Amino acid sequence: MSRLGNIHYPVTDLEKALVFYTSAFDLKPKFVDGQRYAALDAGGTTLALAGPEEDLTDGAVAASFKVDDVRTALDAIEAAGGSVVQPPAAGPHELRAVVSDPWGNTLIVYGPK
Repeated sequence: MSRLGNIHYPVTDLEKALVFYTSAFDLKPKFVDGQRYAALDAGGTTLALAGPEEDLTDGAVAASFKVDDVRTALDAIEAAGGSVVQPPAAGPHELRAVVSDPWGNTLIVYGPK
C-alpha cells in the first residue's frame, strides 16, 4: 500500500523558504531538520522543503510516495513501465529511491529502512 507522503520542493536556502511559505501561505512547520529539510502542513498535504543536502531530484519538484517496502514498490514501478533513476539509498530517516513514470516525471519512493 502506498500513499502520497509529500510534495518534494527543492530550495537553495531553507531558512528563507521557511519564512516565505509560513508568511505568504500561513503554512505551519510539522518538522524541521536544520538546514536540510522542513515539512510544512499544507492542509492535508505536506510541502517538503529540501535544502541542497536533501535535494534528491536535481531541482525537480516531485511527488513523494510513502510505501511499506521500497524494493517491492520499485519492482511494481518497473513492471508498470516506469524506471529507477536512483536506486534505494538510506537517508537520515528512511530508505528512498528516485524513479520516473513512463512520461519522464520524477517521483520519490520512500519507506522504512
